[in-house]
Parts: sequence; C-alpha cells; structure tokens
Amino acid sequence: MQGRGELIVGLDIGTTKICCVVGEVLPGEVNIIGIGTHPSVGLRKGVVVNIESTVESIKKAVDEAEQMAGCEVSSVYTGIAGGHITGFNSRGVVAAKGREITKGDVDRVIEAARAVAIPMEREVIHVLPQEYIVDDQGNIQNPVGMSGVRLEAKIHIVTGAVTSARNIVNCVNRAGLDVSEIVLESLASGRAVLSEEEKELGTALIDIGGGTTDLAIFKGKNIFHTFVLGLGGDNFTNDIAIGLRAPIADAERIKERYGCCVLSHIGSEETIEVPGLGGRSPRKLPRQILGEILEPRMEEIFVLVQREIDNRELSHCLNAGVVLTGGGSLIEGTSEIAESVFKVPARIGKPTGVTGLTDIVNNPMYATGVGLVVFGAGQERKKAGFAIRDKNIFKKVMAQMKRWFKDVI
Repeated sequence: MQGRGELIVGLDIGTTKICCVVGEVLPGEVNIIGIGTHPSVGLRKGVVVNIESTVESIKKAVDEAEQMAGCEVSSVYTGIAGGHITGFNSRGVVAAKGREITKGDVDRVIEAARAVAIPMEREVIHVLPQEYIVDDQGNIQNPVGMSGVRLEAKIHIVTGAVTSARNIVNCVNRAGLDVSEIVLESLASGRAVLSEEEKELGTALIDIGGGTTDLAIFKGKNIFHTFVLGLGGDNFTNDIAIGLRAPIADAERIKERYGCCVLSHIGSEETIEVPGLGGRSPRKLPRQILGEILEPRMEEIFVLVQREIDNRELSHCLNAGVVLTGGGSLIEGTSEIAESVFKVPARIGKPTGVTGLTDIVNNPMYATGVGLVVFGAGQERKKAGFAIRDKNIFKKVMAQMKRWFKDVI
C-alpha cells in the first residue's frame, strides 16, 4: 500500500454488516481515506456460522474501501465479539527487594497475575493492566524506575472461544488478507468515541450492535470490566416484524426510518406504511405502535446491563455517565431510556479525533471500524506488522499479542 504515511486498515466483522475502514497515519493524526460496507449474512450474534458467505461479504467491503482510498489492502486489524467473550480481573504480587523496579519486574508481576486456570477451549485475547501498587502506593500506571519492596499488579483478562477466533481469522485469510491483530470490539470502540476525561473519571461504554450488546467499563483510563449480552439490533427488527406482521427487510427499514423507543415522543396523529406479506396490500398504522414495541425491548437490554454492573459492584465507576454507540444507538430516544435506567447522564458516542472522511464516519455505526484503525495506529508506532497465513495462525496471533503487551509496559 502506498501513501504519504503508514496505512492502517480496520475490519469490523459484525452480525449485520462488514465495515472496512482505511486510515493514513500522519504526524499527530489519523486521516480516514477509505470506507467500505456490505451486509453481513454469515454471522449470528457475532459468531461465524457460514464461512463462504462471510468471506464474500469481507471481499466486497474491502473492495469498496480500496476503491475509495486508492490503495490495495493486504493486512487488517479485525474485531472480535460475540457471546463467547468473557472478561475477569486478576492480580499478582512479586518481591522487588527494595531496589529500583525494572521492566523485568513488571513482566514478572504480569505473568503472576495471569497465572490463572483457563479452560482448554478458551484462549487469552487481551491482558489489560488496570493499575500497579508499589508497597502501599496504588493507582500507578507505570512503576518502572520506582523503588519498593513489593510490586502488585491488577489486570483485566479477556478470553474467547478458540474456535470462534480461528473462524474469524480463517475468513479474513480466505478473503486474501493477513490479520495484524485480533481486537476486542468494545476496546476498539472506546478508542474512537471516549474522551480521556471520561476514561479517567469512569464511564460505561455500551455498544449496541446487530447481534450483541457489548459493555466495557473504563476507570482511571483503563478497562475494569467487559461483558457481552446476546441481544442487539436484530432483536428490535424481529420484534417489529412480528408485531407489524411485516417482512424482515421491511421491518429493518421501518426501524431505521421511523423507530423510536420513547412512546411519549410520538404524536398520536403520526402514521407509518407497512408492506403486506404474501402479496397483501400495504397498511397504514399509528407510529405509536413502534414505541410500544421498541421501548420495552430497549429497557430490557439496559436493565440486563445494569444488573451486570450491580452484580460486579461497579456502579461507582460511572462518574462520567454512560456512552452509547453502535448502530442500535441510532434509534430515537435511546439516550433517554439509558438515563432512566442507569440514573446517570447518557450520550450517543460518535468517532472523534480523526480527520479525512469525518462527514461519513461521524456515525455510531462506524465506531468499531474507526476504533480499530486508531488502535492499529498506536500499535504500528511501537512495532512492525506481521503476516499470518499458515495452519498455526491462531497461536501466532496470540504470541504477537503477548509481545505487544510487553512492549507497551
């Protein structure tokens, strides 16, 4: 790929759409120069269920991005999501012997923290440091150079099903691309839509995708918890299709054009036209029916997310409120429902901090794709990229992640 700067490509393989975003890394900024999208028909709830269909969708999205950017894509940072993703916190302690703490000590304490039993069918995707504690001093981001007797690390470990991750990588490779790194989608979205102040004070990022709703809680600029709920935009569409007795494609169009999840926002005189099934004539119905369908479903999603936050005793981490992103957040009234459930301020998160095609990417549905580019830009400044295309693909991806983690400490 040729350009004035290093080109980074993010590939968001979602349940309802494949999105390819090409960014050029310039001094002090990331310039978005190409975007391609195509409907996704080979995934269910973030997991590949049809390899061939997914490969074709990836090819078409990438081709569109290549034509817009005027370049050839060879490697991508790809997102991973789905109900198989789980995250948990761990901690480790090592002796520093009263001397100056070195990078080797940090590596040792991280290894001690990640020395937990993980089932054979699961693999570590990310090891994310939360804070270090030197003797009794906490909230340390980088302890190298400090003196102490006892070094402790708190980390967040994200794991996923080995087979699901392999299928994602296989699809990308069969589309003729290499995988630079697999990235948790909510982590990528956070890079695109959250401000440094929000991550410092404490924020819940809720990414409402087509098949899943992803939660990532940030505090002190680090991730404290991740969670994936198996409900998303497809559930809204299916509810509309059943409630209005309309084809799925028409239900999706109605959701995007007329959807509102706050019944009180809809005037009693407003109507919508619903295509008939099986050749029947179209019908005109009150738009308020959409509010009656969407409001309880949106409340259900947020109540289940709030239950997860309460169960983990993380309500104190929402000092900066809630940020909603993903295509599902575009439904009118989403932020109002969120504020009523979480009892904190809520806003819709759109990608910021990039230049170029900002008029296109200024949309929550591009949060993950842009976030993958921003994530990749940060990684490429620290290491050279690498290619993956052999039968030991997944092991190489994991090894690269481990090397990246050691580099950024």
